[in-house]
Amino acid sequence: MSALDVPTAFDPFADANAEDSGAGSKEYVHIRIQQRNGRKSLTTVQGLKKEFSYNKILKDLKKEFCCNGTVVQDPELGQVIQLQGDQRKNVSTFLVQAGIVKKENIKIHGF
Repeated sequence: MSALDVPTAFDPFADANAEDSGAGSKEYVHIRIQQRNGRKSLTTVQGLKKEFSYNKILKDLKKEFCCNGTVVQDPELGQVIQLQGDQRKNVSTFLVQAGIVKKENIKIHGF
């Protein structure tokens, strides 16, 4: 120990920077509705993990809810599933029952 101990600089955000993925570690699946013309609408699902086969999930969703849909490649968002009609509640319950996503990781947007 020297006679003059200089305290090191305290960084209050060191813990937050160390756990940089802390806030983003919960990967949410976003289910949104987009209004088209008149009563027509689209339901979009984004944020599913890359390891899932989007086409197989889409095939099951289309069969389950008797609606048409497609997988769209977005430059910012990656792959997005689009379904015809307001299928927000149906899609969320389907994803939870299939074990694809936990209920607390689903965000439903719109209206």
